[in-house]
Amino acid sequence: MSGTVQVLIIRTAGTNCDRETQSAFELAGARVAVRHVNELTGARRVFDDVQIIALPGGFTYGDDIAAGKILANELRMRLQEPLRRFLERNGLIIGICNGFQALVKMGMLPGNADWTQEVTLAGNDSGLFEARWVYLRRFPGARCVWTRGIENLLYLPVAHGEGKFIARNPQCIQRLAGAGQLVLRYCTRAGEVTGYPGNPNGSQEHVAGICDETGRVFGLMPHPERFVLTTQHPHWTRLNGRRPADGLAVFQAGVQYVRQS
Repeated sequence: MSGTVQVLIIRTAGTNCDRETQSAFELAGARVAVRHVNELTGARRVFDDVQIIALPGGFTYGDDIAAGKILANELRMRLQEPLRRFLERNGLIIGICNGFQALVKMGMLPGNADWTQEVTLAGNDSGLFEARWVYLRRFPGARCVWTRGIENLLYLPVAHGEGKFIARNPQCIQRLAGAGQLVLRYCTRAGEVTGYPGNPNGSQEHVAGICDETGRVFGLMPHPERFVLTTQHPHWTRLNGRRPADGLAVFQAGVQYVRQS
């Protein structure tokens, strides 16, 4: 398609990364609207005017019950029909940290016909809120459109208490791997799989992000919106501008996909 790519960022009580996500999409060349979820139930046609939907990070509804669970129920019960229609016309969705938790707990990720939940994001093995920078690499064969063209390791921050990826059973993990739905995994600076602290939560198969079968719905625990400028790197003064802003590549890939569709 040609013209400006329109992005809708959905926020609610406790969302706290919406403005950073807006800035990231704008740097990638998109036009962005930030709307409270309550506004959308009475204006469902708004989904027809956008090509990308983003669920940003934060602590929606205080993470009561479980991280992202209340927002997940709200989206599933109140907005399922317009969201399904949005996906049917090849829309893109990204959920970051709390947004990823919501997508998983509403069943949109990894995705099935009934949106039945098959995986979860549970409490970190350490029992701590983990906030640090981590290295990530793509799983071989990952079909996610949000990571197209990204061949190098990514270096991004995490900040979560419930980021441990767990599948219902080993067959689920095998199915996701075979379908190219495992997208990002925690690793060392050398690209090797790693345990704690490089894997900050104990995720199965070191999973940091997954997508649906189409590759258009993407969820990840690290925060790409927090590294879209070189000066956001923790050692930027030593790099003399040589380090690209890894997180920006994710938003650029999404916007570029829409432009080429």
